[in-house]
Amino acid sequence: MYRPQNLRIPGPTFVPQAVLAASARPMINHRGPEFAALMAAITRALQDFLRTKGDVLLLTASGSGGMEAAVANTLSSGDKVLVFVNGAFGDRFFQICRAYGVDARRVDVPWGRAVEPDLVRDELAKEKARDGAKAVLVTHNETSTGVLNPLKEISAVVRESGRLLIVDSVSGAGAVELEIDEWGIDVCVTASQKAWGAPPGLSMVAMSEKAWKAFDRSNLPKLYFNLQTYKDALDHGSTPATPANTVVIALQEALRLMAEEGLESIIKRHRDLALATRRGIQAAGLGLFADEAHASPTCTSFRMPARVDSRNFMRVLRDDYDTVIAGGQGKLEGQIARVGHMGFVTLQDMLGFLSALELTLKDLNQPVEAGVAITAALRAYAEATQPPAKTPVGSRR
Repeated sequence: MYRPQNLRIPGPTFVPQAVLAASARPMINHRGPEFAALMAAITRALQDFLRTKGDVLLLTASGSGGMEAAVANTLSSGDKVLVFVNGAFGDRFFQICRAYGVDARRVDVPWGRAVEPDLVRDELAKEKARDGAKAVLVTHNETSTGVLNPLKEISAVVRESGRLLIVDSVSGAGAVELEIDEWGIDVCVTASQKAWGAPPGLSMVAMSEKAWKAFDRSNLPKLYFNLQTYKDALDHGSTPATPANTVVIALQEALRLMAEEGLESIIKRHRDLALATRRGIQAAGLGLFADEAHASPTCTSFRMPARVDSRNFMRVLRDDYDTVIAGGQGKLEGQIARVGHMGFVTLQDMLGFLSALELTLKDLNQPVEAGVAITAALRAYAEATQPPAKTPVGSRR
C-alpha cells in the first residue's frame, strides 16, 4: 500500500496538490487555441522568472535532453570548448560534447569545491595555444555534490572573453539568483521537476541572440532537438512534436503559485531553509561535504558516520520513517548522502527530515541527543528570517 513520503531527493520534488489537480484536467488539443494560449502564458512567466527577453523553449525531455540540445544547436564538429567539471553533471556535459565530436577540454575541480572565476580566466588564457575555445560549459548548481558555482562572476569572465556561455541550471533556476540577460548567459537549461515543482517531463531552454547566431553556424546533427523548429512552432502556439500536455498544464499552475510568492521570497526561502538544514545536520554530528562558502540552496550533501553504510542508512530512513533522500553519484557513491530542499519546500518538511535523521542515527547506534538537530535548525532559521534591528533615532552607524 502506498504511504505518503517526505520526498527529500534533489528532484523530482514534491508536487503541490493544486499542481497535481491541474495535471489531471481533461486532455486538450495540442494544435488548438487552448494550448496556444497556454504556451504563450508559460513562455511569458518563464521569461519573467529567468530574467530574459529572449526565447524560452519547452522540450518534452529530461534536463539531460535540454543539455544535449544546448550542445547540438550551438556547436559544430571539432569546435574547441572548455567544460568545467566539479560533479556528475559537469561530467555529463563533457560526455555529451564527446558524443557529438566536439573538441572538449575538461577542467576538473575537486568535487565539493566550486569553479572559481579566476580558474575560468586562467583556463581561457591557456586556450590561446589551441586557437581559442568557442564556448564555456558549466553547471550552475551541482546537486551531485551540493555546490552552487558563482555563476554571476563566471559569466563576467566569459562575457569579457567573448566566448559563448552554455549553462546547466537544471536544479538552480527558479530557486537561486539567476539573471540570464544581465549576466550574458547565452544558453540556459532547466527542467520541470526541480525547483519549478511540476512533474518530470519538460526541459526548458533559453537562447540568446548570440546563441541563435551560433545555431546558424552549427553543423551537428539534430532533428527532435532542433531548436529552430521549436521556435517556429512557438510562433504558432505549438510544438514541433506531441508535447507532454499534462506536464505543460501542471507547469502553468506551478508558475502561478510561484508568482504568488514572488521570486525574491522564493530565493530567500531556499537560502534560509538550506542554512537551517546544514546546521541541523551538523548538530546531529554529521559532517558537511561541500565547501560551505558555496553551499547549494537546493541540496545539501553530508558524509556518513564511520562504519555506517550509506545504502543501509537510506533504507532505514525510508522504510522506517517514510523519508527519502539520495545517495552519492559517480565516485561519491556510498560515501555521502544528499538531501533536497528545493521547490515547494517548507520548514516543516525539513524538520521532519531532521527528526527522521536523528531516529535513524539512533537505530544505527550512533550517538545523537534527542532534538538537537531540530533545535539547531530552528535557531538558524530564526536568525536568518528575523527582520534586521532598527537603528535608534540619533544613533551613529
